[in-house]
Amino acid sequence: MTSNVAEYEHVPDDESYLTGEDVSMPEEEEEEEEEEDDDDDHIYINEETESGREKVLVSHAPLERIVPPLNFCPVERYLYRSGQPSPVNFPFLLNLKLKTIIWLSNEEPQDTLLEFCDSHRINLQFAAINPDAGEDDNPWDGLTEHSIINVLQTIVTQENYPLLVCCGMGRHRTGTVIGCLRRIMGWNLASVSEEYRRFTGSRGGRILVELLIEAFDTKLVKIDKNKAPSWLLTALE
Repeated sequence: MTSNVAEYEHVPDDESYLTGEDVSMPEEEEEEEEEEDDDDDHIYINEETESGREKVLVSHAPLERIVPPLNFCPVERYLYRSGQPSPVNFPFLLNLKLKTIIWLSNEEPQDTLLEFCDSHRINLQFAAINPDAGEDDNPWDGLTEHSIINVLQTIVTQENYPLLVCCGMGRHRTGTVIGCLRRIMGWNLASVSEEYRRFTGSRGGRILVELLIEAFDTKLVKIDKNKAPSWLLTALE
């Protein structure tokens, strides 16, 4: 004898099943997601309190990205080196409060850099490494001490600071000037070469540059101790 067993399904407390409506609650989930997204716009730190560790709002995230120029690096206090800055780097440069930018090239920098310096009253000093080179000449032929000395005279004078030395890529021309500065500071050649090669990338350094740095006569740069940066005076002691 077969018994008929009635199967009962669980009936929801509300009557939404009668209309076929979805009873899920997406609105609350969306609100939670929105709250999580809002966290991305702030910077938080953890603070220890009596009730435990809490997330405390510190400030808003920066409205624009702060990007340093290619091969940017501090050399000494308020003295920096880099490749040619582009517009994306300008907010970063503003934080440095630069007074002088030395441009090491036979060609003029980009118009955007010229406009940036003009707008913010930054002294842009042109210092062609080889001012006599023609359009078809290798800019490294006839590398002159005269141009390097002029740049170094600017660097050893405190009134020009904060100061940025730059060239197209921030490698060889900038490396030449900084290498000669290190010689003035009394660095040994091994340390000077190591610093120079650190910025040259996979291609390595140029023998011509290292030979010029080695042969550079540091006595040609006149240093006024009343006007020189403090870090230079310390190095010369």
